[in-house]
Parts: sequence; structure tokens; C-alpha cells
Amino acid sequence: MALTPEDVARLAGLARLQLTEAECEELAPELDVILTSVHQVAEVAGPDVPLMTHALPLANVMRDDVVTPSLSQQQALEAAPSAEDGRFRVPQIVSED
Repeated sequence: MALTPEDVARLAGLARLQLTEAECEELAPELDVILTSVHQVAEVAGPDVPLMTHALPLANVMRDDVVTPSLSQQQALEAAPSAEDGRFRVPQIVSED
């Protein structure tokens, strides 16, 4: 089943992306190739193939969590361009709606 431009428009809407009709038409075959490839990989992966997130085994290297002296609230706010009520004051970038 091929991905249609209408499918792409619906997915874009769910992702809150604004795409033109031309962009939807251009992306539909490209996304269809990606979905077909993922489907082919899913068919090959059987119950004897272990799930993995990386091709090589990875391990996080963690250091001990040690408490060290840091700036006081007043010292941190002294270096700020603007402060209000004991906090950094920054311009609003997201509306409240």
C-alpha cells in the first residue's frame, strides 16, 4: 500500500508541521521507500535475532556523585543580566495558550 500525499498531510498535521501540497506530493514516495525498507527489516528479524539499539555494545561510564561547593543563589544572580524575585528573568518565548 503506497503512502499518499493525503497520508503525509495527515502525519504532518499530527506532528504539527505545516507542509504545502507540493511538499506532501514530493515526500509521499520518499517516505514510502523508508516505510518499505523498515518493513523488510522487520520481516528478516526473527525470534532468534536479539533486539539491539546499537551495533556495538555500549556501557555508560559514570563517576561518583560528589557534592562540591558551588555559587550561592545571590552570587549566581549577580552575574545575570536581569533577575526578579530570586530568579533569572528571561524573555517569554512561548505563549501561554
